[in-house]
Amino acid sequence: MNYEEALRYIHSPKLNGMRLGLDNIKALMAALDNPQKQLKFVHIAGTNGKGSVASYLAHILTKAGYKTGLFTSPYIEKFNERIKVNHENISDDALGKITGMVKDRVKSFQISLTEFEIMTAIAFLYFYEQECDIVVLEVGLGGRLDSTNVIDNPLLSIITSISYDHQAFLGSTLAEIAGEKAGIIKENSPVLLYSQEKEAEEVIYRAAQEKGAKVYQPEFTAITRIQTDLNGQVFHYKTYRNLRISLLGEHQLKNAALVLEAIQLLNSKGLEVSENALRDGLTETTWPGRFEIIHQHPTVVIDGAHNIDSIKALVDNLTKYFSDKRIIAIVGILKDKDVDQIVGEVSSVVDTFITVTPDSPRAMKAEVLADFLKEKNLHAVSSRTYDEAADLALKQAGENDVICAFGSLYYIGAIRGIFTSEIFAGKFAKD
Repeated sequence: MNYEEALRYIHSPKLNGMRLGLDNIKALMAALDNPQKQLKFVHIAGTNGKGSVASYLAHILTKAGYKTGLFTSPYIEKFNERIKVNHENISDDALGKITGMVKDRVKSFQISLTEFEIMTAIAFLYFYEQECDIVVLEVGLGGRLDSTNVIDNPLLSIITSISYDHQAFLGSTLAEIAGEKAGIIKENSPVLLYSQEKEAEEVIYRAAQEKGAKVYQPEFTAITRIQTDLNGQVFHYKTYRNLRISLLGEHQLKNAALVLEAIQLLNSKGLEVSENALRDGLTETTWPGRFEIIHQHPTVVIDGAHNIDSIKALVDNLTKYFSDKRIIAIVGILKDKDVDQIVGEVSSVVDTFITVTPDSPRAMKAEVLADFLKEKNLHAVSSRTYDEAADLALKQAGENDVICAFGSLYYIGAIRGIFTSEIFAGKFAKD
């Protein structure tokens, strides 16, 4: 199977949809001889920050000399981004070959699989073939019934910031959502927990106690920011002095502190990580689409914020770094998000909205979103294509203004690709 055939199979209609449960992934992995049982994992669940924490860890572990697999979702620009070894995307050829292997096994028994289940199986096979020393594994949705939860006891389970998202699948309260995230906790495996609302923490501590798993938490009060600008942040944490990260925002300092604690726990599990590897890994970590500045004059920011907590973090960052700038927003939102609250959060900092339709069947149409914004007495115009949205934003932005694309990970990759293309480089220079 070649790359194009692999993508057609992975995206085929019979694999579309979302279904939580472990029976089918267990059957599939058994048919593939359970390669995941030969691997060591750090398993990461949460609502916000999973990808950043996973990227920090993968960079540090790679710097420490470990062959490190990384499984994340969704991708920003290229499908292969979801599966990496030592920061290198799975190759087109490898994706084609392994997808063909999975498809052949699927034919041998009658079960209905989802795209994410197929991707999980492909990732496990690839990491096994690559003989990874450790895999940083990000949950797709929830935790308890997510297909990544087919693994046995990980070296460490991490639960990042929990907030309201995917309520139709995970529950309508923080306690219910936390219960789903806590499903990744395994017998006697340590748990590292980001500080949560009380009702969420109580659920996770109770779940850990039932599994005989000890819970550890970072001390966010031990973070001291020393310096911050558009190039990154310098901070102290406990006995660590002058650590540097490239990712911006208060929440990224907290994510970094979480990772520092994770490294300490992994050290206790026999993974030797030097302080130099830790420092270099933190500094070199990038995570596309998370308050990512891809151009200056005008400043262009790409951010995948799409739920209330991540939107609040985005607004905080825009206020902190660009309080004196005019902000033109390119925004696309899915219909199942709390559009009214999202708009309420961003309306105080955005001057003009340019709406787009994300590439998802759940997308709110650009013209519908624009009408909604106008009803709120906000300045908005809809665009038919992403290219048109980028053009409109660039025409409206002065050299000292900010263009910020946010609202859904289903479109910001395309917007990012447009703004970083040679064609737009010419337009920036021309303007």
